[in-house]
Amino acid sequence: MTETAITDAPAIDDEVVLVEVTDGVMVISINRPRARNAVTLQVSQAVAAALDELDERSDVTVGVLTGVGTSFCAGMDLKAYARGERPSIEGRGFGGLTERPPLKPLIAAVEGHALGGGFELALACDLVVASRGATFGLPEVRRGLVAAAGGLLRLPHRVPTSVAMHLVLTGGTLTAEEAHQWGLVNELTEDGESLRHARQLAARIAANGPLAVAASKQVIMQHEQWPVADRFRAQRELLDPVFRSADAQEGARAFTEKRTPQWKGC
Repeated sequence: MTETAITDAPAIDDEVVLVEVTDGVMVISINRPRARNAVTLQVSQAVAAALDELDERSDVTVGVLTGVGTSFCAGMDLKAYARGERPSIEGRGFGGLTERPPLKPLIAAVEGHALGGGFELALACDLVVASRGATFGLPEVRRGLVAAAGGLLRLPHRVPTSVAMHLVLTGGTLTAEEAHQWGLVNELTEDGESLRHARQLAARIAANGPLAVAASKQVIMQHEQWPVADRFRAQRELLDPVFRSADAQEGARAFTEKRTPQWKGC
């Protein structure tokens, strides 16, 4: 199994995951603050449902994943794991995210701990905004576990292999400053400010054509799986519908008319 964890203390709110949509941005908040937002199967199911809604809603362009309180996510709930619970969903992975991220962009807003599965959730996001007091790490080996929710697969593509190896084999941690230096964090904020800044970043993305944003993400995420000689053909399959869309026409008209485009998502 994978992630590290803390306790199975109940959340202050009965809902283990909170969802809020404003101006084309969906904020998904893990709501187990007294457990440092450690992930249970219930959390994974709720996050997966929220991500399905993110992709299905035409009025939402981008998502933000965060944790209520002072921690992003401390990983898998070890007490639930010891009782035999596994917080992964078939085909979706840990947290309902790590094996199948959404088609639309997802930003992690990180405060405090992003450890074990929490770090793997952040690695599964497209962008990361973190407070200076945040801590990232994969301490699974200290519990006799392994980072099987994407940490071993994604981290070596984001930092030099030697850095990834050191983190994984020692179970050590990175400060937010160090993670930013390695490119794991896109934006640094003061403590308590990560969600606000993530909302601002999300708003900049949501202002763009939703079809273009989603298709652009998919090309970036998929292109390495395509044979080099076939990449432009495979790219066209994703991008041609965007060029044929009403939104593409609206974008061109808005530019010539010097006004803000009114996207329809079609």
